[in-house]
Amino acid sequence: MTESSTATVDNKTEAALLTDYLEAQRASLVTTDGSYAVSVHGEIIVGQRVVPYHLVPDEGFLGKTSKWRKLDIGERFALLQERWNDVARAKLEAQLQKCAETVVATAHEYELDPNSALHALIAKYELARVRCTLALDRINAAKGNRAETQRAEKTRDAVNLSLYPESFTVAQGMKRHFIAVLGPTNSGKTHAAMEHLTVAKSGTYLAPLRLLALENYTRLQNSGVAVSLITGEQRKLHPEATHVASTVEMLNPNRVIDVAVIDEIQLLDDPDRGAAWTAAVCGVPANTVYLLGALEAKEAIQSLVKRVGGTLEIRELQRKSPLEMDKQPLGSLKNLKPGDVLIAFSRREVLNWRDQVIAAGFSVSAIYGSLSPEVRQAQAERFINGETQIVVGTDAIGMGLNTPARRVIFTTSNKWDGYAEGMIAAPLAKQIAGRAGRFGEHAAGFVAGLDSYTHKTISALLRQKPEPLPDSGFFVAPNLDYLQQIAKATGESRLHALLELFTKHINVHDEFFLPSNLSDQMEKARWLDTLPLTLADRFTLSLCPVSTKIPLLEQALQGWAKCRANKRVANVLQLDGYAGRNELQFYEDSCKRYAAYAWLAYRMPDTFPDGDMAQMMMQSTSEKIDKLLQVQNTRQRLGKRPEQARRGGGGKFGHRS
Repeated sequence: MTESSTATVDNKTEAALLTDYLEAQRASLVTTDGSYAVSVHGEIIVGQRVVPYHLVPDEGFLGKTSKWRKLDIGERFALLQERWNDVARAKLEAQLQKCAETVVATAHEYELDPNSALHALIAKYELARVRCTLALDRINAAKGNRAETQRAEKTRDAVNLSLYPESFTVAQGMKRHFIAVLGPTNSGKTHAAMEHLTVAKSGTYLAPLRLLALENYTRLQNSGVAVSLITGEQRKLHPEATHVASTVEMLNPNRVIDVAVIDEIQLLDDPDRGAAWTAAVCGVPANTVYLLGALEAKEAIQSLVKRVGGTLEIRELQRKSPLEMDKQPLGSLKNLKPGDVLIAFSRREVLNWRDQVIAAGFSVSAIYGSLSPEVRQAQAERFINGETQIVVGTDAIGMGLNTPARRVIFTTSNKWDGYAEGMIAAPLAKQIAGRAGRFGEHAAGFVAGLDSYTHKTISALLRQKPEPLPDSGFFVAPNLDYLQQIAKATGESRLHALLELFTKHINVHDEFFLPSNLSDQMEKARWLDTLPLTLADRFTLSLCPVSTKIPLLEQALQGWAKCRANKRVANVLQLDGYAGRNELQFYEDSCKRYAAYAWLAYRMPDTFPDGDMAQMMMQSTSEKIDKLLQVQNTRQRLGKRPEQARRGGGGKFGHRS
């Protein structure tokens, strides 16, 4: 065996060792504050009390993501072992023991309940020393010996989220029955729930994506149900609607219904969007509420339903068709077969692999997150109908697109997380891989990596035992009512400052709820506070789904906000010229711009009167994108002679996104 091949074997072994080591040590890798860290959980004993913890040790940071990205798997494993081992656990537990004993002793002396303070030790993305300080702050606040400014006291009272579920008065006045249907992809979770919803007198389907809302709107419509579609950017209203299909953020907490279906319930654990699922469980006013999602959400659901009230039934499902790893990696694109799905993790890499697959002689559907739902659906339907042979896509196919794929092939096991590349999480790998072998289409599903390293890594991730979602610390985002209460109590009027006050004081007041990630909203709030706008207007504009990372979109939002401030009408404008972007990128950004205008048109129609026109331009631009992808598909295939195509697709591909 050569030195090179020995290194490859070692890398494969180390990748599995890294996964096994984390599982054995009750640990997982997380990204927080732009760095990789090890997050660990366990219990300590204080008297007769078992105190669980889930934290990042003070020395658990493994380095900035840019540094981590440069390490090979062996160096990562060595660094992990150095930072988290038996000695480190003993040190952490001694630190937590001292903190917990102080909390319990103080609670005993002043006849207080220590649970709120001790729950501060469960926060998987945060440092132990920070949470110990918070635990002591909580118990000191409870005994009343910690000096508080009058403003802080009023703010905490205004943000009393211990009563958050009770703020949904309609749902809280009902006797709700929750049915959690949990299982892996392709286990039939959705079927029974949608059958019940279809025959119900009234109901709602709450989706994580506009694409899923549209899909189940069509499903209900085809079953003869009077249904409306309501998303942030789109409305299709039936005059006699008994049902609504919508994105989860569009929940109506005031309309009593018979059945509700809340999809992808495991997204409760998402710091950015989890607040919408918390609100849905707390506030959907339905007699029967279906919660559909992954098995690891079971304990979280039990805890949350216990808090909000109601009965709970749990149904655990198994996958309907087996899912197997191919014995060997794909090796080269010449080994692709019609019906395969090739996975990359960025738009750039999807288009790169698409071109190579076309050069290998296949027709391709391209699916990635920055495409509009309409384009993604159109590209998927071309594959379903046999117009294209291969799908090249990102993890966007993992949710909301039921492609009849026999095999899913990962080009890489790494994904850019906003700071740097890192190994994908096991739940994501399982969700994507689970798209293979759709029941009724194939007897089994198959999974492979493009190269041996990726093949070995994905195999290890699929074997990894899922870590349960935390059973406390559910994310909550502030609504306008909360911010107005804080403003009234403190005299503060700046949106950015009000969001900061909400984030700061929610943690001290209640252990069951945590603030969602408000960084993007707060970034917009900084410049919105410079404009002569009401708090309600600034709050609405701060929620507009526009990425501040795309200059064209951020500039559009700033211009629209100035129109609102100056009491001028903002007309939707068709964009001309590519402005330095390629044609495809230009149309993608334009589609997002029209969608953002449509979003605002539903909320501020006096300033944004061209909502219908924005919808039409969004649709026509989506059609242009779909056609452009197909033209590129045809052009690439015709531009290669057969022998060139074979050379383009027959080699070993070491490049990874």
